[in-house]
Amino acid sequence: MPIFVPNDDLPASSAIAVTPHDTNELNTVCRALYVGGAGNVSVVMSGTVVTFVGVGAGSILPIRTSLVRATLTTATSIIALY
Repeated sequence: MPIFVPNDDLPASSAIAVTPHDTNELNTVCRALYVGGAGNVSVVMSGTVVTFVGVGAGSILPIRTSLVRATLTTATSIIALY
């Protein structure tokens, strides 16, 4: 089970490339996602599937998630920020 980042007031201090997958979770709940290539990003947030449609290249989604789904995700070069 992923753990939450302890201090919400600090900016991200690390990052890891994300390979979208329908069941493999990130090790830790991230504090944001960077999207390098435009498209849709489908995630699970608090147990609910949410799909962000038409996310622009170079965008940062300020969301907490531990799962970026392969299903419906068309964006590329996604990086989880911690």
